[in-house]
Amino acid sequence: MADITDEELAAATERGRIVFETQPHARSVRHDVRSGMTVVELYNGCTFAFPPRRLQGLETASDADLSAVEVIGRGYGLHWEALDADFTVGGLMAGRFGSPAYMERERARLRAMLDSDTRHHAA
Repeated sequence: MADITDEELAAATERGRIVFETQPHARSVRHDVRSGMTVVELYNGCTFAFPPRRLQGLETASDADLSAVEVIGRGYGLHWEALDADFTVGGLMAGRFGSPAYMERERARLRAMLDSDTRHHAA
């Protein structure tokens, strides 16, 4: 293993501090069965919620599996062991609920729903 200098260690520590202070990190997470939402409390005191069944691979998950969510990676991600699923907190907050191909299919599905709803209300 290569030796790390004190300067390299200090620089890496500073980079880690900056990432932790500038990117969202989860303090806790829980799935609210009643609302169907997963609720994330961030270290900065903010809270956000999202519909987990909109996530790639979680579309048909049971409430029990969704409730088994845990914070991983010092708050950088969320993990569902039984579903073999991991998502970054920052990605979820940005609305990235799956791979680029999955997201394009979801956008097309939502556009079709919006178009149908618009035509229905225009009639």
